[in-house]
Amino acid sequence: MASSLTCTGVIWALLSFLCAATSCVGFFMPYWLWGSQLGKPVSFGTFRRCSYPVHDESRQMMVMVEECGRYASFLGIPSAEWRICTIVTGLGCGLLLLVALTALMGCCVSDLISRTVGRVAGGIQFLGGLLIGAGCALYPLGWDSEEVRQTCGYTSGQFDLGKCEIGWAYYCTGAGATAAMLLCTWLACFSGKKQKHYPY
Repeated sequence: MASSLTCTGVIWALLSFLCAATSCVGFFMPYWLWGSQLGKPVSFGTFRRCSYPVHDESRQMMVMVEECGRYASFLGIPSAEWRICTIVTGLGCGLLLLVALTALMGCCVSDLISRTVGRVAGGIQFLGGLLIGAGCALYPLGWDSEEVRQTCGYTSGQFDLGKCEIGWAYYCTGAGATAAMLLCTWLACFSGKKQKHYPY
């Protein structure tokens, strides 16, 4: 099977897929922020949440429903900062995934990735990583929302966790983006084979 990638390009393709998968899984999982409410563990993502309080009419008290899910609507996301974070991080993950899948196809298809295409792909990866990094930087701005303060304590605010702690999905998303920006962007410059110039 013909490949349009050099040996470095194959490493780039695999690493690109790994970085994109890491960032996408971290983005989708609702474990960016951990806390507790009414004695039950609660976690938040940018657009998902696990465990939420509801009023139990029969017992006339608040109880925690221990389920994970998306917010009912985009405007249901607790803060404007988290809404922006969702869009920006989602776009970044989409760009990383697009480049990773194209790179993997380059392992099987000849003349798909030239040196120029590889460099452009590296630039797109850098932009994707930058967008995800911006989303990760915006996320703490939403820690002053009422939902987060109910979980993390009323001492929490922007860039102040209160009783909560940062979850593994936040680190996972950021690590994938960082590796894409630093390693993949550099490897992409050496990924494509020189194009053959035909005399016709």
